[in-house]
Formats: sequence, structure tokens, C-alpha cells
Amino acid sequence: MPVGPSPHDVRVVLMGVSGSGKSATGARLAQRLDVPFVDGDDLHPPANKEKMAAGVPLADEDRWPWLDAVGAALASGPCVVACSALRRAYRDRLRAAWPDLVLVHLDGAPELLAARVGARHHEYMPASLLGSQLATLERLEPDERGFVVDVAPPVERVVDAIVDGLLALAADVPPSSRAVLDRGSRRDG
Repeated sequence: MPVGPSPHDVRVVLMGVSGSGKSATGARLAQRLDVPFVDGDDLHPPANKEKMAAGVPLADEDRWPWLDAVGAALASGPCVVACSALRRAYRDRLRAAWPDLVLVHLDGAPELLAARVGARHHEYMPASLLGSQLATLERLEPDERGFVVDVAPPVERVVDAIVDGLLALAADVPPSSRAVLDRGSRRDG
């Protein structure tokens, strides 16, 4: 039986634009770490979903209540959360809910992201919004606790890279978090 996470274990936010694989990667990472997965898309209020479905980018006043809901999920316990968190101000809002969160920027070439977005159907995120997301994206700053992972490899390799990055940060986390990360570093087969 694996050692269960304690209330002080890591909270990881997978950030990035549409098509970066936040949901698929987040679900697999959460499974690997044996913590809940929260898809930030599920926390958008209906008005936000309607606006995006119409091809209209969200304004900050649309995002604040959504980010507060994501922050509440982070504060509720150990988890992996998929949330675009494109701007520093959005990430600061999430850190207000859980200061020790780790941000993992899932990044890829614009051509790869466009191909992924063009090849899928999303409930309310049309491919036309990718350009506005790329224009809005503010990369992690040196004082933000996190790292960037390339999304070009298969999901399992992306998850491996994330776990490796989390382990590299483990010197800065409580011992109980280290147990969860060590468990997650065990590669399947």
C-alpha cells in the first residue's frame, strides 16, 4: 500500500495555452502521484464557457471568479490542477490560495499547438482563440516556483519529465511531499 499524501503535500498547477495537453497530462500525473486531478475547465462558470464558445477571449473580470474557484481547489488538499494561468497576475491569484504551489508550464512550438487544437473538438474553446492565448502568455519568471516542460514527446514522457522536475525541487518541500514525489518517480514497466 503506498504512503498516502499528507495535508502538506504538493499542489501542482499545469499551465499553458490550449493544446498543450494540460488535461491529459494532468490526469496521468495525478494518477502517478496518487492525488486528485482537477480540470480547471470544469470550474468555469457558464457565462465564461458561452463567451469562449462564441470565440470571444475572456477579460480579467471574467477570470477572477474562475481563478478563485481554482484556488479553492488547490487549498482543499493535495492535487494536480490543469489551469491555463497565462499571466503572472493569474498565477499570483492562485498563489494567494496556496503559496507553495508548483507551476509546470507545458510548452510547445506554436505549429504543434495549432495542429493539436485543429485536430480536436473542445466544448467551448475554438481553435481561433489559440492566437489570443499565445499573445497573452507571460512565461514563468525566475522568482516563480516551477519549470517548463516540452509537450512534443508522448504524454508518458512528459509526465516523467514533470516528476523529474518535481524531484529536483524536492529540497524545497516538506518530507511528506518527498514521499509522494518518490512514489511518482517509479516508472511503469
